Amino acid sequence: MRVSLSHRIISALAALFFIVAHPAFAQQPMKFGKEPLIILTASGKPLNFTVEVADTNELRQRGLMYRTEMADDAGMIFDFGSPRRVQMWMENTVLPLDMLFVDSTGTIRGIKENAVPYSRDIIDSVIEVKYVIELNAGATAKLGIKPGDKVMSATTTKKK
Repeated sequence: MRVSLSHRIISALAALFFIVAHPAFAQQPMKFGKEPLIILTASGKPLNFTVEVADTNELRQRGLMYRTEMADDAGMIFDFGSPRRVQMWMENTVLPLDMLFVDSTGTIRGIKENAVPYSRDIIDSVIEVKYVIELNAGATAKLGIKPGDKVMSATTTKKK
């Protein structure tokens, strides 16, 4: 009986530790590759960014969660591997973001401006896209980024 009681106490303490520690583990930084990305606007103006690449399920699931700051010329590109309708949300995302929905040709097909931090609302690409690019909220309006603009990076130009 003593062994059983000790075992239960140890198990309960271990479970309590993981419940309390889980948010801290979830917030641990993940390693993303980086690459230059250019958005060529309809007026021909190139806009230069350095983006982190989320090209695995694990990296796409984490995205920019828990980040408290991001440089003006930074962002993240999500590579979904093949065109599909994409649904995203902002749960555990501290930064307000603009989301650019990009097809397999590198053309921006849609933009969600000012996605609300911590929101569980679904942000739907509506059409099939291969990439989503996240930039700081307000970047698209400030820089004049619009649907039809072209995106070029190592990710968007690699052989399919």
